[in-house]
Amino acid sequence: MTNFDFLATTPSFSSFAEPAVAAEKVYAIDPAACVMTCRRAMENAVKWMYSVDSALSMPWDDKLVSLLSTEEFRDIVDDNLMRRLDYIRRVGNSAAHDGKRITKEQAMLCLQNLWVFMDFVAYCYESDYTPGKFDPSLPEAPAAPMAVVPPETEAQLQELMAENAALREELTARREEQQQTYTPKPLEISEYKTRKLYIDVMLEDAG
Repeated sequence: MTNFDFLATTPSFSSFAEPAVAAEKVYAIDPAACVMTCRRAMENAVKWMYSVDSALSMPWDDKLVSLLSTEEFRDIVDDNLMRRLDYIRRVGNSAAHDGKRITKEQAMLCLQNLWVFMDFVAYCYESDYTPGKFDPSLPEAPAAPMAVVPPETEAQLQELMAENAALREELTARREEQQQTYTPKPLEISEYKTRKLYIDVMLEDAG
């Protein structure tokens, strides 16, 4: 059981549900793999949003930082959630490219931030949303590592866009109605600790 099992009830969420579950299952034994897989799940979910929401136009550069930076995306995702996504991106990049040690605190915050984002996506786009709560005890249970979900290729992204073309009108209308009433769930982590983790990763990223 993981905090992300709720995503499995919606088949169209599979591209990001699988890496989200994998990220939590590997947390206890490999924090670095956890944060890299959190980043992959987030990127897949962001690209899925671009494929189903007519308010979002894919920029010429489909790198994650570019997708997060468009005005259209920032109109949908508020500043609080953007900070959470940016944290996952920065820590994931640090683990993948800089070879820096990733702590369990950093990995847990990535999982929590990812859960808030996935909860937002489900709230906005799912037809039968069920409120939930992140349980920080679930990732602590040791589990065998799952295969890392490979990044989507450009061809796969175009296929995703084509598959979801018929859903764009329906899901865009649903998101426009739901988005305004979403309230982020509080997480069981102190404000001081959260600020320190955010500031530390920004300082590392700035060198």
